[in-house]
Amino acid sequence: MKLTIMELQDRYIRFEIDGIDYSIANMLRRTLINDIPKLAIKNVIFHLGSIQRIDKDGKEHTYNSSSPLFNEIIAHRLGLIPLPTDLNMKFREDCEHPLDQACPLCTVTYTLTKYGPDTVYSGDLIPVGDSSFAPIEKEIPIVKLNETQALLIDAEAIMGTAKQHARWQVTSGVSYKYHREFLIPKIESDIIEKLKKDCPKNIINESDEGLLITDDIPCKHIASLFRIDGVKIKDDDSRFIFQFETDGSLTAKQTLLYAIHRLKERLSKIRDSITV
Repeated sequence: MKLTIMELQDRYIRFEIDGIDYSIANMLRRTLINDIPKLAIKNVIFHLGSIQRIDKDGKEHTYNSSSPLFNEIIAHRLGLIPLPTDLNMKFREDCEHPLDQACPLCTVTYTLTKYGPDTVYSGDLIPVGDSSFAPIEKEIPIVKLNETQALLIDAEAIMGTAKQHARWQVTSGVSYKYHREFLIPKIESDIIEKLKKDCPKNIINESDEGLLITDDIPCKHIASLFRIDGVKIKDDDSRFIFQFETDGSLTAKQTLLYAIHRLKERLSKIRDSITV
């Protein structure tokens, strides 16, 4: 098996795996979707009641600690905010402390205090003790408060996977395809010139028979090739082109490395459980 990185960005990756079949490819796809651990807010405590506050001009204001949305909706929105994840953190159930107690090894605590009239954003979540856990995206809107409303919250973020809930899903757009090649006859000179000009990275080689290209790399002219008579198309079902992006809680590289490690771990357990 050979893995080749074709494009790598902080939150996006496209890569090729050569020498596997579709069963292994699908195992990797499902691992990338469901089995990557991530930090996300699970428990939210709302501090309700009236609040007296003096503004910068010395005037006293009375706020009602409430919002236009049900608390359950706000808690759900907070849970979907991407948070920086440290893969060395433990799952709550694997930590040495009792399940009803939080510790820095398995839990990150956040506070949120906002007075209306204003909009509450993800950036208003403040991590307690370690600023590196501040939300990645600062301008995700949560709720809009009027002039008499305030929101006071304590929240706990713990590790989990997407098998438990969508709040712990790191990846999106996880997909794969076979490696595909197109042999375009010389007679189709117009499309050949367009491909040479706009999609040089797709070209494999050019011979007397025609131009050989692949769609492993996106190219705006590929779709038109299916409508041209005489173009020969060949799929290679031993080479898979994967791509996915992350929400920023982990980089694409971290996510792929963990998925491969997790896949090897799972296959080893299956092998060791087989009795002869």
